[in-house]
Amino acid sequence: MARVRARSHEVDEMARMMRAEAEGEGKQGMLYVGNVIINRAVAQCLDFKNVNTVHDVIFQVQGGNFSFEAVQKGNVFYQRSRTAERRLAQQNINGWRDHPAKFALWYFNPAAPGCPPTWYDQPHTGAFKEHCFYEPKPGTCDSVYRG
Repeated sequence: MARVRARSHEVDEMARMMRAEAEGEGKQGMLYVGNVIINRAVAQCLDFKNVNTVHDVIFQVQGGNFSFEAVQKGNVFYQRSRTAERRLAQQNINGWRDHPAKFALWYFNPAAPGCPPTWYDQPHTGAFKEHCFYEPKPGTCDSVYRG
């Protein structure tokens, strides 16, 4: 069963985002980015209380900027999606999740090697290639751990 409802244009947007944010990290890296997108759509907590769809997640504005650098800068995100990335996006929508991004709501690519132990006071759950992943502190966002 799908974790979220996603229309075809949202699968396309998600595929473009996964490619733009993590193409250099291969399929696995793109799936981890997809985990974060879906987790934000289901998490009714913290900065994601009124973010309910894939489209909402991708175009969310925080602090006056889009949440994702790929939307801000317009790099690969504004290219057409490819079949391979659409398949990966659909995998995430259908429930694929894995560590270190299984429950993650945040990720970033640090300028220096290594991941800080926390990101905006949220615990580090692991890294994959160039990305560090962070999930909410226990008790602050139980909705992300369901489904």
